[in-house]
Amino acid sequence: MPVFPDSVDTPIPTPRLSLRLAGPGDGQAVYAAVVESLDSLRAWPTSLPWALYEPSASASEDFCLASMRDRENGTGLAFLVWDHQQRLVGSVGLHTIRWDIPSMEMGFWMRTGMHRNGFAKEAVTAVLHLAFTQLKARRVFARTDEDNAGSRATCASAGMLLEGVMKNERITPSGQLKNGCVYASTR
Repeated sequence: MPVFPDSVDTPIPTPRLSLRLAGPGDGQAVYAAVVESLDSLRAWPTSLPWALYEPSASASEDFCLASMRDRENGTGLAFLVWDHQQRLVGSVGLHTIRWDIPSMEMGFWMRTGMHRNGFAKEAVTAVLHLAFTQLKARRVFARTDEDNAGSRATCASAGMLLEGVMKNERITPSGQLKNGCVYASTR
């Protein structure tokens, strides 16, 4: 299995953002962004089940440290997205990696105060570019709740195509069945 800590050029600069791999000491910034965004994150429990737990600075730091281990093991990359004022905008990650294809799943969330300004598209597009050029991916896909118009629009505007709507493939904590969408880019 490939290991990619030395093969990924970071930070990834974009016109308005800088994406860098999560690491030690980033937990406090992640915690602040999660707390600010908790209501919007919890609106999508089938996509973001971790948001249902009570956030803490230590849990956020644990996420950053686990992200480092995933990177070292070749099983995932978690990018923190920063604006030019060094405010955490959100996170974009690659996981569920199959190196035999190579294929990887992308997940993302943006801080509530940063919605509706194109930051998600900018960050997702940058990570897609990295996946195809540096990691030599042949497929990058994202799964989202069918009702999550924002995430669906981000995927589409970043050039990912809707591959399908999967009926009753998710279940909420209250037992409600939900449809999921799969978007993907291939090379």
